[in-house]
Amino acid sequence: MSLAIIGFLGGLITGISPCILPVLPVIFLTGGAQSARSGADDGSVSRWRPYLVVLGLMTSFTLVTLLGSLALGALGLPQGVIRWVGIALLALIGLGLLVPAFERLLEKPFTWLPQREVSNRRNGFAVGLALGTVFVPCAGPVLAAIIVAGSTGRIGPETVVLTIAFAVGVAIPLLLFALAGRGVIERIRAFRRRERGLRIAAGVAMLALAVGLVLDVPAALQRLVPDYTSTLQQQLAEDEGVQDALDLGGIVTDENRDLDQCTNGADELESCGTAPSIRGIEQWLNTPGGAPVDLESLRGEVVLIDFWAYSCINCQRSIPHVVAWDAAYRDAGLRVIGVHSPEYAFEKDAANVQAGADAFGISYPVALDNDLATWTNYRNRYWPAHYLIDADGTVRHISFGEGNYAATERMIRELLVDADPAVALPEPTAVDDRTPVDPDRTPETFLGWTKDVNYAGATPYTGGTARFALPDEQPRDTFALEGSWTIETQFATPADAPATIRLAYSASEVRIVLAGEGSITARVDGGAPEEIAVSGTPRSYELRSGDAGEGEIEVTVDPGVEVYSFTFG
Repeated sequence: MSLAIIGFLGGLITGISPCILPVLPVIFLTGGAQSARSGADDGSVSRWRPYLVVLGLMTSFTLVTLLGSLALGALGLPQGVIRWVGIALLALIGLGLLVPAFERLLEKPFTWLPQREVSNRRNGFAVGLALGTVFVPCAGPVLAAIIVAGSTGRIGPETVVLTIAFAVGVAIPLLLFALAGRGVIERIRAFRRRERGLRIAAGVAMLALAVGLVLDVPAALQRLVPDYTSTLQQQLAEDEGVQDALDLGGIVTDENRDLDQCTNGADELESCGTAPSIRGIEQWLNTPGGAPVDLESLRGEVVLIDFWAYSCINCQRSIPHVVAWDAAYRDAGLRVIGVHSPEYAFEKDAANVQAGADAFGISYPVALDNDLATWTNYRNRYWPAHYLIDADGTVRHISFGEGNYAATERMIRELLVDADPAVALPEPTAVDDRTPVDPDRTPETFLGWTKDVNYAGATPYTGGTARFALPDEQPRDTFALEGSWTIETQFATPADAPATIRLAYSASEVRIVLAGEGSITARVDGGAPEEIAVSGTPRSYELRSGDAGEGEIEVTVDPGVEVYSFTFG
């Protein structure tokens, strides 16, 4: 299924879902409310206004989604800034509709534009721009893929196509609502005689929406209305073709096209083209003076590139093998390069990565791939991932995920001998393979609203603050919340008092990624409560270890503590 079709269907479903209810009155009224200075003598409505409102919404939604997270990340601003700007703009436009003198004041910066015909149209487009910044649809995998792509710097042709197609899909039902509003107003003579009253109604609607957004009323409204599109959204999310298409991993280029010739986890060496370049690196660690490492300069040596992230539990089990290979074979001609490709925003901080590298005993060069440029250039989609390159610069082996360590080490040794037949190799390393073998292990569980999976509560899991209640029955491999929580893009945090997470798991090891200041109290399988102090930047804390099993963990979290994810081993 193409990205354009996926985006369009996701937008169309969103456009008829309960998510549009908070903005629907504004869409309906502003489709007909004209400016007092539009120049229409008969009180009729500009026929372009509904189109301009929806065009403005599409424009701001697309630009904010594609560029907003990039800009906020570069400026170090919180994700909520754009939403608050949109709320302020809605309030200003609402006041302008209520008070013509205030509207004229707002329009002064635009006096150089032709006023008679433009004022009404500019208002319509401005309303749409404001709505686009506060319109938070629940399009599940489509919107999550777009936002994650933007926040990680992976904006490419596929992301743009997906975003525009999604915006078009949303726009169609919203345009129908706006046209319906215009049609009603044009056909009801009383409205034509009371244009001032209509302007006041539209202004009140926009002010009410602004106040409601500040108080998070739309979230409460969505909880009261059953999500009649949930089945359609679930079908879209679970479709394998959709999941593959939404994985906006690497873009195929002439530089990386031959990587398709490698088989993941092959038992024998393969030939998969010249290794793509290491590019877009923000900073290098563990090199003299922070100097970059160029693959061209390593010709004649065997290179292992390890994609990792310091808070990834899968990487934490894999890294001891990579560290052991570096120590055993560095003198024999092996060069290990760790490409740190962050999954979370906090993993972009060089000090955090350096601390993680030191904790793992990593002394080989580490490249901070904060924009996922090298990740994309290698068409990678996994943490960890190993790319083995021979002395001629050709990729000979790729292994995604954990495991396959014995085969990878055997091929390292084979390539070292090929590069130097006289090389003296040490004995193979002896690091225990801790790759979990339980196929029913609970998958990694994220609490940010853009990546949430395995949620089992009744309250919609969307951005903002809401009250949650634990379900009477909770399926395995799910989490649920109790109390008042604020759900951000990458984490959840109690809003004003300690709140609870209940996790139904299947694993031998359970860990939780936390940040902030405070503490949590964990009760594992009904046992005695255990308090864990939390301080500083995000890191992983152990909740359970031992034999594989099923159970429940209840975690009470203090305000000020951010919960990012649960990981399982």
